[in-house]
Amino acid sequence: MMQVTETLNTGLKREIKVVVPAGDMESKLMARLTDAKDKVKLNGFRPGKVPVQHLRKMYGKSFMAEVVNEVLNDSTRSILADRGEKAAMQPEITMTEDEKEAEKVLSGGVDFEFSLAYEIIPPIEIKDFSGIKVTRQVYDVPESEIEEQMKRVAESARTYEPKTGKAENQDRVTMDFVGTIEGEAFEGGSAEDQTLVLGSNQFIPGFEEQLTGVKAGDEKVVKVTFPEDYGAAHLAGKEAQFAVKVKEVAKPGELKLDDDLAKNLGLESLERLHEIVKSQIESQFGSLTRQKVKRELLDRLDETYKFEAPSKLVNAEFENIWRQVTTELEQTGKTFADEDTTEEEAREEYRGLAERRVRLGLVLAEIGEKAEIQISDDEMQRALIEYVRGVPANQQREVFEFYRDNPNALANLRAPLFEEKVVDHMLTKIDVTDKNVTKEALLADDEDDAPAKPAKKAASKKKEAEPEAANDAGEAKKKAAPKKKAAPKKADE
Repeated sequence: MMQVTETLNTGLKREIKVVVPAGDMESKLMARLTDAKDKVKLNGFRPGKVPVQHLRKMYGKSFMAEVVNEVLNDSTRSILADRGEKAAMQPEITMTEDEKEAEKVLSGGVDFEFSLAYEIIPPIEIKDFSGIKVTRQVYDVPESEIEEQMKRVAESARTYEPKTGKAENQDRVTMDFVGTIEGEAFEGGSAEDQTLVLGSNQFIPGFEEQLTGVKAGDEKVVKVTFPEDYGAAHLAGKEAQFAVKVKEVAKPGELKLDDDLAKNLGLESLERLHEIVKSQIESQFGSLTRQKVKRELLDRLDETYKFEAPSKLVNAEFENIWRQVTTELEQTGKTFADEDTTEEEAREEYRGLAERRVRLGLVLAEIGEKAEIQISDDEMQRALIEYVRGVPANQQREVFEFYRDNPNALANLRAPLFEEKVVDHMLTKIDVTDKNVTKEALLADDEDDAPAKPAKKAASKKKEAEPEAANDAGEAKKKAAPKKKAAPKKADE
């Protein structure tokens, strides 16, 4: 009979020594050999007449290796079940490294000894959350905002007619340019057939103004200074010159909001365009509303549930977050010093975020389990299709097949679905008060965050971004450093 001895029980850490008697290993081996006797075909023996001992001589070690794997898998599950524990991660298995001892196990005749080391998920007692109160900020989109967006849609579909005269405000200039700093071309500073509507403020300050008055065929040197807070650190504050060759100047056509505009966009009427624009705007602000009410709910849970989180889960979450942070800093050419912090301070902030996310992830998982929340096959299929749509077209089939054939990878798509359904469940059980707010109030946190410092952003983003649970590590860090943009476009374009 298998002997199980606990050798460590400190905090969440557990170590178990397991001894499987040689007799049990032998019985399992003989059962496999007996089963194989009727299936194996060997020269010189009739089917089903191969002696078991002959099979053992030929295949004993390989069969015993299968027995060892079976024992490891089955005993790990049974030990955790018998102890009523949930391992935070797959237990680490340690077997003898002595080759002679291992050979004895495979040959049979000696006990099989190994140890398990793991951290447990701490018992979480879910408290009655019906008393939780949150405020859902709602922005009622006015008709004027819908009309303004429709004008922008019309602007994007506006036609332009080439002109021979000088470029004026609202004219579209098509050009090639090459940017240099101190005589050297720089990354992102060149473009061909770039279009720019004068007065649109799409480019950095000073660029568009210097193109006023140019004509097709003109060549002009535009001199500008990148803003000190420009997203690409290697360009911030630098003086640059752009050698511009104007290829065309075109005047705008008349801007009309009518059925013809809608039909040019592939819609049946202006009314249908209005419906679509309204739906899109309401969806965008609805997402912000959802994000904020979820954030407030998670804050309430964070205040309620304080317990030690498994260190390995926290470490894995932290490494995921940290990898994203450092990658973005490298991409923008920034350092922690540029952000008025230190690596040590940033690490401390992000580790705190990782711990919070793991802890909340465990709480949400427990709530979902008790509420018997499930993710259907159809929901998983829709999530996979939606994910694949975001992949370049030439890679979509390969990505789809990868997730379809890899259950562990597919679980990464299941996790956020599960979390959102748990949040939906909780929002039906807690006290939610709707509050009408201005657009500025709904967007306030986003605006206050830019630009933000990596370490300090961790503290604020851990409350802002969703999802927060451990199953979606790193989402809160996606804006930890500004993205590098192609010059001379504005950094927020």
